[in-house]
Amino acid sequence: MKKTRDTKSILLRVLLYLFVILVVLVTLYPYFVMFTTAAKSRAEIYSTDGTLLPIHWLWQNFKDIWTLAPLSRYFINSLIVAGGSTLIAIVCGIPAAYALARMKFKGKKIFLGIVIISQMFAPVVLLVGIYKIMSTFGMTDSLVGLVFINAAFNQAFAIWLLRGTFISISPEMEQAATVDGCGKVSALIRILLPVAAPGIVTALIFVFINAWNEYTVALTLISTDTFKPLTVGINIFNGYNMIEWQYLFAASLYAIVPVVILFVGIEKNSGWRTHFWWCQGFDFLFFSKYNRGRCGREKGLPRAALCSCPITIQKAVFRQVFL
Repeated sequence: MKKTRDTKSILLRVLLYLFVILVVLVTLYPYFVMFTTAAKSRAEIYSTDGTLLPIHWLWQNFKDIWTLAPLSRYFINSLIVAGGSTLIAIVCGIPAAYALARMKFKGKKIFLGIVIISQMFAPVVLLVGIYKIMSTFGMTDSLVGLVFINAAFNQAFAIWLLRGTFISISPEMEQAATVDGCGKVSALIRILLPVAAPGIVTALIFVFINAWNEYTVALTLISTDTFKPLTVGINIFNGYNMIEWQYLFAASLYAIVPVVILFVGIEKNSGWRTHFWWCQGFDFLFFSKYNRGRCGREKGLPRAALCSCPITIQKAVFRQVFL
């Protein structure tokens, strides 16, 4: 009986692994086709007897695109737009999400409804209105306009996601900080934000990728080649009579690199030890810099008494993270 159960368990595990491998292969196959096509010549791409793998690997294509188009400028523009919109969305989303999660005020449900409804409108539907507003403020051919538009498009989702993150955190942590003399702002910065780091990172990645991949609004608003982001700029290889697939796919592969680096970098440093030591670091920096009384309401407390504040808070953090 036990051998039968072990056999079934092994069989299910093997089937699960095979399914995962199949999903990975299906997901990565388009990128493999892009890579092999980017290493082909134009004649080989348009040949009727084409093959999946290149007959002659032209690695020069990955180098030529940097001279055929101002790709570095496009990369910088995309980084400015994606980074700026991510910064605005996260900085504005954290206090809004905290207010929705912890505070009670009139119109709270209406505001939540507006946040949800705003996610139902695609950028294409609002394109005419966006262009009208941007032209009124003279921001139709500006990176600043793209930054604000992308931040506005992703703001609602960031608020909704961060609100759920703050709700999942036990109020005991804030209560412990309040007992030890921290105000709401201090408790938010020193306690909630380190514990809410996974949700903040998720919102950050989502906003950055959406802003990085945005195409329609940028195509409509930006006409000067100097301000084009990467998604719009690589259309230079999409000619009227012929598409330079080898250069288009090579540039597209380069466009994937920053997102992969961002994701891998955050994933590598997002373990539970990072979050816990981040919170510890806030306590150390705060008390070593101010020495006494800034967090506590009674500034005359000795340093030994003030050290009870981080200990109490750390216990609440420990219960939240590990228990």
